[in-house]
Amino acid sequence: MVERYAREEMKKLWSQEAKYNAWLEVEKAAVKAWNKLGLIPDEDAKKIVENAKFDIKRIDEIEKETKHDVIAFLTSVAESLGSESRWVHYGMTSSDTIDTAVALQMRDSLKIIINDVKMVMESIKKRAMEHKYTLMVGRSHGIHGEPITFGLVLSIWYDEMKRHLKNLEETLEVISVGKISGAMGNFAHAPVELEELTCEFLGLKPAPISNQVIQRDRYARLASALGLLASTVEKIAVNIRHFQRTEVYEAEEYFSKGQKGSSAMPHKRNPVLSENITGLARVIRSYTVPAMENVALWHERDISHSSVERFWLPDAFVTTDFMLHRLNNIISNLLVYPKNMMKNLNLTGGLVFSQRVLLELPKRGISREDAYKIVQRNAMKVWEALQKGEKPINEKGESLFLENLLKDEDLKKVMKEDEIRNLFDYNYYTRNVDKIYKRVYGDNA
Repeated sequence: MVERYAREEMKKLWSQEAKYNAWLEVEKAAVKAWNKLGLIPDEDAKKIVENAKFDIKRIDEIEKETKHDVIAFLTSVAESLGSESRWVHYGMTSSDTIDTAVALQMRDSLKIIINDVKMVMESIKKRAMEHKYTLMVGRSHGIHGEPITFGLVLSIWYDEMKRHLKNLEETLEVISVGKISGAMGNFAHAPVELEELTCEFLGLKPAPISNQVIQRDRYARLASALGLLASTVEKIAVNIRHFQRTEVYEAEEYFSKGQKGSSAMPHKRNPVLSENITGLARVIRSYTVPAMENVALWHERDISHSSVERFWLPDAFVTTDFMLHRLNNIISNLLVYPKNMMKNLNLTGGLVFSQRVLLELPKRGISREDAYKIVQRNAMKVWEALQKGEKPINEKGESLFLENLLKDEDLKKVMKEDEIRNLFDYNYYTRNVDKIYKRVYGDNA
């Protein structure tokens, strides 16, 4: 966990104290379950639930000798109790405590991530409504294609985040399971009812079957869900970085008063937050592989997974939480420049209308092959003019592509001048925006 990229709310869920608190919560729940099943007397159960506590320094001291963190924890807890301590951890194995406690930590952490995603979605939606009809050029291969709106770009992000939200909510169900099934998962020393009651007290579901551990495909599902989420967040960040390029300059991160972009070049305004997100996404994605490799343990269990999870679980949650809040800040404060978007849209002298012209010609009886030749030869003339440094708009205020088409003899045989001009209408490309928005946002579009 890197403090620079950690928010307090999430960080505290993965502290040493939080870990031992979760362990103690599991142990107390098991005591209450045993009490309900008639093994532990009411008085002893009451004393344990009310008085059991731990001391982190003492646990560290004991572990130096025992080389076993759960035993060190249980010894510290026993020191806070009297003879009733004999019932703590009764019929349980270490993984009963650890895995069920980690389920609590993952559950509470994933709920925060889910709320973070909802927060980001709201911010994206707000900006999408703001720029529903803000025209800009759509690009494929980095090259100008056809007119779109910035609202549609934002709506793509929203729709993708909506899928992640569903995935995370389903993953929450997958990871919110506990186990109190004993050393080999055979319930030899405790009844099935103990596990069911303990999990009920903790707000978890019992794993239908376990061996000595909860199966790690559940954890791998979590890592994959976070990795996929991080990939979309990076996608958004990369787009913003491209929009902020000086040659494009259609949008940029908010640059606060007193902020500095470069130690050497005072003019610089760099997309540092988006670049940071790109890096964080790489880290989060990297945890999917070790999480998947943890699925294959020897027989009923080994501990090769344990050391890995001490790294990836807190890191993935803390970093994802930070990344989502940073993304929300970027989107909420993103500076958008519609005039530059329109300037770029006109940059290629009307070439963005080429497909519309192409599709009109078959209606006039021209084959697609001939139509393509007519449109392409006039389009190539525009590229050649732009290569020479000519302006995309002529002295009459017409785009070069329109100027070329109006002179084309083959085209004039099937279309009148005003019919050609009418094809150069940006409103044509926004006529279905409302319908698209209704698909994405429903009746709230």
